Amino acid sequence: MDIKQSTEQIIKAVGGKENISKATHCVTRLRFALVDEDQVDQEALEQVDAVKGAFSSNGQFQVVIGQGTVDKVYKALVEQTGIGASTKQDIKDEAEKKLNPLQRAIKTLADIFIPILPAIVTAGLLMGINNILTGPGIFFDEMSIVDAYPQWNDPADMINLIANTAFVFLPALIGWSAVRRFGGSELLGIVLGLMLVHPALMNAWDYAEAINEGNVPVWNIFGFEVQKLGYQGQVLPVLISAYILARIEGFLNKRVADAFKLLVVAPITLLLAGVLAFIVVGPVTFAIGNMITSAFVGVFEAIPALGGLIYGGLYALLVVTGMHHTFLAVDLQLIASTGATFLWPMLALSNIAQGSAALAMMFASKDENVKGLSFTSAISAYLGITEPAMFGVNLRFKYPFIFAMVGSAIAGLYITYQGVRATSIGVGGIPGFLSIFPEFWLSFFIGMGVVIVVPFVLTVIYGKYKQRKGE
Repeated sequence: MDIKQSTEQIIKAVGGKENISKATHCVTRLRFALVDEDQVDQEALEQVDAVKGAFSSNGQFQVVIGQGTVDKVYKALVEQTGIGASTKQDIKDEAEKKLNPLQRAIKTLADIFIPILPAIVTAGLLMGINNILTGPGIFFDEMSIVDAYPQWNDPADMINLIANTAFVFLPALIGWSAVRRFGGSELLGIVLGLMLVHPALMNAWDYAEAINEGNVPVWNIFGFEVQKLGYQGQVLPVLISAYILARIEGFLNKRVADAFKLLVVAPITLLLAGVLAFIVVGPVTFAIGNMITSAFVGVFEAIPALGGLIYGGLYALLVVTGMHHTFLAVDLQLIASTGATFLWPMLALSNIAQGSAALAMMFASKDENVKGLSFTSAISAYLGITEPAMFGVNLRFKYPFIFAMVGSAIAGLYITYQGVRATSIGVGGIPGFLSIFPEFWLSFFIGMGVVIVVPFVLTVIYGKYKQRKGE
């Protein structure tokens, strides 16, 4: 590969150096803030040897190069364009100017949840291991491993504790990430999140029973009763409270002298944010979160097949637009409110479908570069990372992406009709079965078979048909 020549071709394909406002790179991709994305010649860009795919997301135009090579291409890009090096934050700030309010809201959610995803996914995997150890009927009739071998009971209990930590203290994780995103003190964000799940508060999972029994504990604040309710697993209370905390802290930082900041800013910020969280934000958002949960559960209980068909089929489009991050919050809310999520299993199958469609292009395409990229990106998608498959292969040729959506829709319809539920958010690919309740494994595996076979077969058949027509 000629790095200099490839870089020249990339610059020309994205509209020339005059069209490049700023540029940076991550581990595998060049990230551009372009003046006008309509000037990009997508077809010419995809013909460049160094390029494995390109797409636009959140106001950034991203070109997939590959680990190691991207460093060399970026260095050549800076030299040839003279634009100077930029940071990822520079690109984000430049790209955000082009976003509409909805896109900014979605991007904000992505910025908050992406940093905590490793902890959540790891917890999901560990909970899957616990499911295998404690689920009856997997290896023994009506018995679990811990029933058959009691010596595994305590190890399973320890694994469960480690796995549950991220979900029990989820508000602390969100508090850290959200306050960081909103420009406040990350440490105060952690304290805010922990405060909302303090052991002195009634656990949120016991709230429904306490309401029925009429024994919800309260504070009496000058004659005004405030429920002593914790917000374990909740998303909205800590999100809104984190925003308020960051705004209060920013307001005080601008007005309090440096000599008094340590004694004034943090205590007043945390006190005001905490009081508002317990008196106003928590109760209101807790009710809203339960309404959202009830709405989703109601729709999927009333017409499960249709809900599964639509969500399973369209999830890949949500990824393209970035809106899938919104549903991560819904998944977490469902888990907090009902102990399970019926949406996440469809996510896992959608990822597998994209991998199968990409893998099929090894047989449907004569281009050796496409064949190589198809195989590696398919493996990545099967393990939960779909961007290389979707943007590098499937969207480039369009029909693999469509057939992947078809397979995902059929599988979504089936597993939703079967009532498949996940205990947690895990790896959104083949290992995703670990996060599924063991009693739903057979139905999930059937759905997995659908998303492996249907997109693969349809893509190969249609690809061979296009070859015979000479397209």
